[in-house]
This record gives sequence, C-alpha cells and structure tokens, in this order.
Amino acid sequence: MAMNSTPGGEVEHLKNDVQMPIVMPRGKGEGNAEKEGVTNVAGDKRGKKSDERMREIKSFLWNPEKKEFMGRTSKSWSLILLFYVCLYSFLAGMFSLCMYGMLSTLSPYTPTYRDRVNNPGMMIRPYLGGVSIRFKPTVEATWSQYVQNLQAFLAPYNDSIQAMKNIPCSPGQYFMQDGDESEERLACQFNRALLKNCSGIEDPTFGYSIGKPCILLKMNRIIGYLPGLGTTPYVTCEILVNYSTPLVAMQYENMESNSKVNIQCKIHGPGIKNDIFQDKFSGRVSFNLNIDE
Repeated sequence: MAMNSTPGGEVEHLKNDVQMPIVMPRGKGEGNAEKEGVTNVAGDKRGKKSDERMREIKSFLWNPEKKEFMGRTSKSWSLILLFYVCLYSFLAGMFSLCMYGMLSTLSPYTPTYRDRVNNPGMMIRPYLGGVSIRFKPTVEATWSQYVQNLQAFLAPYNDSIQAMKNIPCSPGQYFMQDGDESEERLACQFNRALLKNCSGIEDPTFGYSIGKPCILLKMNRIIGYLPGLGTTPYVTCEILVNYSTPLVAMQYENMESNSKVNIQCKIHGPGIKNDIFQDKFSGRVSFNLNIDE
C-alpha cells in the first residue's frame, strides 16, 4: 500500500487499515433451528420452575428431614391443639354457666315480669278476622260462617267436657290453688248452658236466622290478675254514632235493618281501666253490626 505524506493521505491510510466484518448469508433452516433452540431453553426453564414448586409444596406438606407437617412438628401441633381445646372448653363452660344462671331465675309456668300487661283485653266472638259483622237473616249463606265460628268456640264449654276437666266453684269468690307451680291446675267450670239463648243449645243459629244475633264478649286471661279486686265486674254496651274503634253473652233485638250500627262494650270494676287511648282492646272492645233485609 502506498504511503502518502499529506494529512489527507494519513486519514486515507487509516481508513484503508480498517477491516469490515463479512456477513455471510444464512439459509432459512439455520434461522429456524436457532429459534427452536431458544424455545426449548425457555420450556426447560418453565419445567424446572414447576418442578421446584411441586417439590416445595411436597416439602411443606411433609418434610421428612425435619419431620414437619405443614411447617410444624408434631410437638408444635400438639401444643396448638391443646391451646384451642382449652380455649373453646372455657368459652363453652362460661356460656353454659350464663345460661344456667339465667334459666334458674325464670319460671316455665309464669313470666317473671308482668307489668306490661296489667289490664285485661277484650275480644268478641264470632271473629272472622275483623270486628265488622254483616248478614241477612233470610239468606243462610250470609250468617252460617258466624254460627260455625261460635259453635267451634263454645265446643270446649260443653257441660260434659267442663265436668270432666274442671271443678264447680262458688259464685262471687276467687278460686285460689296453692302448691308447687309444676302441679296440674284446675279451673272453675263455666258451662255453656249459662249463656241461655246464646248458648247455641236452644237455638243452634244463635239468633242470626231471626235477625237477633248473639255476640260473645271474651276477657283475656292474665296470670295472677284478680278481676274486680273482690267486686264482681260488670259489662256495659252502648251504641255509638260515627265511631269505629277497639265475657258475657248479648243478644240484640229490634235492631234497625240496613244500617251500620257501631257498638262499644266496656268492662267495669275496681282496678280495671277501659279508657286507655293507646290500647283500644284494653278493657273494651268495639265492633259494628249490620243486618240486611
């Protein structure tokens, strides 16, 4: 190679000394083989990782070298189980003690507190889901359901059933029974025949077939309650105008036909409240009667 003393010649000399790499063309088969090699290497790595995970899981479940099950030895598991057995046994014992203490103060026969219901409530029979009674005496289908309701209600008051289950008592006196609460109690007899025209014995239709319906007043039972405080309570009923609100048998005669009549019955006696505004069934009951022609 000729040497040139000029500056430009020196640069030319350096350029000529630089050797460029020769790129040889490759065939399609060689490129594919290289790609397949890279893919096989990646697959091998993934396989090794999955194998390592499986070994780690197996080692976690059971490590034969350390004799550990799920990362704990048999002694560690025993201590943990003993701790939880003691803990839940203590909680169960404390819960049982609380339940025993609470149940020991309760009576299965009478409620502990009865101050919320200190006044008797009243209800009427027949009762078909409402306090409105309407029928037509000449059409049996309009009053037969009321008669059936009364018959079913008075069935336990049959004289034979009362004589078998209950005992006769002196009128006007309280019947007190002493003894343990668990002993079976008896009640005073209330024979159906005492209701006379409204007993359903003489007139099985209770007066509905002739337009003189019978209405039964029922006073709810309250444990330990002495009605009247020694004085016999009595019931009054009055016809109200334009009024619809909240045991004795009543038969209404000479009722005005084709007219809705509002009736309110109250029970009177010492200690009995019948004017509680918030409770329309406490000591009183209201219903309406409508007899069609």
